[in-house]
Amino acid sequence: MVDFLLEFVSALWIILPAYAANGFPTLAGGKTPIDFRRNWIDGERVFGDGKTVEGFSLGLAAGTAVGLLEAFLYQSLNAYAGQFGAQLPLMNAFIGFLIPLGALCGDLAGSFIKRRFRLPRGADAPVLDQLNFVAGAVFFAYFFTQITFWMVVIMALMTPVIHRAANIIAYGLKIKKVPW
Repeated sequence: MVDFLLEFVSALWIILPAYAANGFPTLAGGKTPIDFRRNWIDGERVFGDGKTVEGFSLGLAAGTAVGLLEAFLYQSLNAYAGQFGAQLPLMNAFIGFLIPLGALCGDLAGSFIKRRFRLPRGADAPVLDQLNFVAGAVFFAYFFTQITFWMVVIMALMTPVIHRAANIIAYGLKIKKVPW
């Protein structure tokens, strides 16, 4: 039980900056598409109008702010965890920046894939929509902090539930046009 709890807390510790990076772009009200309305070789948009410079910037700033807060708290929280024989994965300013950057790049990759399948903006793509940013965050941070197999499993299991709930709330608040 203690091992699961430590893996859960560690997974949450790593994924929080990614959650912030993934959630804040919708608040930016972006106007400038990150692909500058360019098409890919298949004639479809690279990312589409839903991915904007403003949204990417706000997501990166919000996620990095969460990562920096975690980096600031790391020593004291880790000292507390040490009293129970536990240790949090390393978090510093660099990792606190990499995680949201990876999350946003993972989200862009998901959008790129959706455009290749000619899915319209806002179309629901169940596993892809929920786990693309997690995969990006893990990929970018993996070599710089401890990320275990079980942490990834926990992230993959909890993220769809949290993602769906957050989107339903954002839809109810009229921040998003669709509840997914």
